[in-house]
Amino acid sequence: MKILFVGDVFGKPGRRALREWLPAYRKRRKIDFVIVNAENSAGGKGVTRSTSAEIFDSGADVLSGGNHTFYHRDATELLIGDPRILRPANYPPELPGRGDGVYEVADGKKVAVLNLIGRAFMRPLDCPFRMGKALAERLLEETPILIVDFHAEATSEKVAMAHWLDGMATAVIGTHTHIPTADARVSAGGTAAITDVGMSGPYDSVIGVKTAIILDQLIVMKQVRHETAKGDVHICGLLVELHADTGRAIRVEAVREPEFATERPGHADETDAADGTDDD
Repeated sequence: MKILFVGDVFGKPGRRALREWLPAYRKRRKIDFVIVNAENSAGGKGVTRSTSAEIFDSGADVLSGGNHTFYHRDATELLIGDPRILRPANYPPELPGRGDGVYEVADGKKVAVLNLIGRAFMRPLDCPFRMGKALAERLLEETPILIVDFHAEATSEKVAMAHWLDGMATAVIGTHTHIPTADARVSAGGTAAITDVGMSGPYDSVIGVKTAIILDQLIVMKQVRHETAKGDVHICGLLVELHADTGRAIRVEAVREPEFATERPGHADETDAADGTDDD
C-alpha cells in the first residue's frame, strides 16, 4: 500500500499547484490514500469551505490542521460536519471537531489519521505525547495503519515524537515550519518519519508570505498585512510504502516537485491576502 502526505498547502498558489499535479501523480504512482495539511490553504491562514472542497476535488482523502485551523468563521461548521477534516486532537475538548479518524481505502483496508500540535514555542495545550500515545493505542485497535501529522515548531519536539511513537505509528510526519528537512527515514521498528515535510506553495517568499512584507515586519517592526507570494511554487510531500497487514513502513520517499504551476512575481492576479477575504 502507498500513502501520500502533502505538506502545508499555502494559499491560492499551493492549491493551484496541487490541483494540476496530484491527480496524475496519484494515478502514476498508484497511491491508495492521500492526506493534505490544509491549515494554510485560505490565504495562508485557515481553511474554508471553498478551499477544502478544492483540495478534495484535487484528490485528497483527508485534510489535517494546525494552529490556524480556526482562523475563519466557517471552520467550526466544517469541522462539525465533515469527518474528513481534522484539527489537532490536543486542542481543548470544548472546541468543535475531531483530531483523529479511521477511513476506508478502496480495497477495504482502513487507515487511521491522528493530528497533534506541539507545545514548544506554541500555546500551552494538553501534552501531545501522552494524548498521542493514548489515542494511537485506541486507533490501533481498529487498524494497524496509523499516520500522524505532528504540527510543531521545534525540530527537537518533532524528532522526539517520532521516537515516542516508534513501532506504533506507520509514519510520524512533521508539519508547520514550511521548510523541508533532509531526514526522511524508516526506523527499525517500521515507523517512517520526517522532521518537516515542507510547504506546498511559493518558495520565493518567507515561508509563503511576500518577502518585502516580512522584512519590513522584522527589521522596522511595521504592523503589516500578510500577502501570499506568487513565484517559485513547489509541491512537498512524503510518500510512504507500507505493509497493509502490519502497518509497518517499508520505504519512504521525500517528494519535491519544483517550479510547479509557477506564477512569476509581478504576474497580474487577484490578491491572496492572509485574511482569506479574497481567497474563497
